[in-house]
Amino acid sequence: MTPRQAFDPACRRCPRLNAFLHEVKARHPSYHCAPVAPFGDPRARLLIVGLAPGMHGANATGRPFTGDFAGILLYRTLHRYGFSNQAAVSNRDDGLVMRDCRITNAVKCLPPENKPKAAEINTCNDFLAAELEALPQKSMILVLGGIAHKATVKALNLRQSEYPFAHGVEYALSSGKRLLASYHCSRYNTQTGRLTSSMFERVIARAREWIDSQGGTQEQ
Repeated sequence: MTPRQAFDPACRRCPRLNAFLHEVKARHPSYHCAPVAPFGDPRARLLIVGLAPGMHGANATGRPFTGDFAGILLYRTLHRYGFSNQAAVSNRDDGLVMRDCRITNAVKCLPPENKPKAAEINTCNDFLAAELEALPQKSMILVLGGIAHKATVKALNLRQSEYPFAHGVEYALSSGKRLLASYHCSRYNTQTGRLTSSMFERVIARAREWIDSQGGTQEQ
């Protein structure tokens, strides 16, 4: 793998994840059960970084945040603020088109119990680093949850202590990019009220506001 490779569909570098994907594939033969590629506009100025594919979501459909509860709030809000052509998603052939937005995960393969180990996050981190490096100069990186935040800070080669996670926190990066954080739009967070629709909408609205302030066209 070259250092600048942002995704490898044949990656099998994490033995535990590889074995788990085989187990899930045996139970659900129609599922994707492989590394899930980033999805969206390849020149997007908004990159959303989630944690990892969900068992019956991205791991099943092969597209980030598609097919499970976590994607409902995400795609609905992205559509409201002009980052996609439709609010509801169902499968990878539903006609969804992202506008100036791309979605990826810190870990590209489904982990048991949705909990990747630190070594697995680190193993996958070079893919994320390559993707961040390829972003246009004036871009917003939106991380969903503390683990994705830490993985992104690591991929940017920054000190964790200088970029602590908190919902709504925003950092200006020396590269001209911005780092914005949100609680993850998981079923647990939304049903417990840790993350409300209005809280999440304010984060996406901020991303929209900042991107628009940088000019209305995508530029490298």
